[in-house]
Amino acid sequence: MSDAAVIRPATSADLPRLGRLGALLVEEHHAFDTRRFLPTRDRTPADYAAFLVRQLADPSVIVLVADDHGDVIGYAYATIEGYDYMSLRGPAGVIQDVIVDPEFRGRGVGAMLLEATLTELDMRGARQVVLTTAERNEGAQRLFAKSGFRRTMIEMTRELDG
Repeated sequence: MSDAAVIRPATSADLPRLGRLGALLVEEHHAFDTRRFLPTRDRTPADYAAFLVRQLADPSVIVLVADDHGDVIGYAYATIEGYDYMSLRGPAGVIQDVIVDPEFRGRGVGAMLLEATLTELDMRGARQVVLTTAERNEGAQRLFAKSGFRRTMIEMTRELDG
C-alpha cells in the first residue's frame, strides 16, 4: 500500500493532472488495440480535463483521486445509472475509469481507489456495480477479480472497410 496516498473527492484544482492521467488512459488503450481505441492528440489532456469538469457538477458522478502529498497520482471515475436496456441491466453503479500513474503502480493505489469508489457507490444506493476493461489489460482484470468482480460480457469489434 502507498502509505502516503489519500483518497479524496476530485476538485477543479485537480483538473490539469486529471487531464494528463486521462490522456495516459487513452494512450494505454490505444496501445492495446490501435484500431479499437482512440489515439491521443495534443489536445487530449485539455479535452479530457474539460470532460471531467462537466462531470464533477453531476450528482450521479463520482470522481475520486489518489493524492500523494499534493500530487494526484491516480483517479477513479464512476456513475450511478438507471435501467439500461442496451446493456440488459437494472440500476447500477458503473465504474468508468480507474488509472494510476505508472510510477506509482504496484503499491496498492489502484486497490485503494477501487475500494473507495465501491464504498461511495454503496453509500449512494448502488446494489450492483459493473465495469469494462480492455481485453489486454490483464493487470486491471486481476485487480477487479481480486475485488470480487466476475466476467459477464465480451465486447467484440470489427472494422467495416467498405
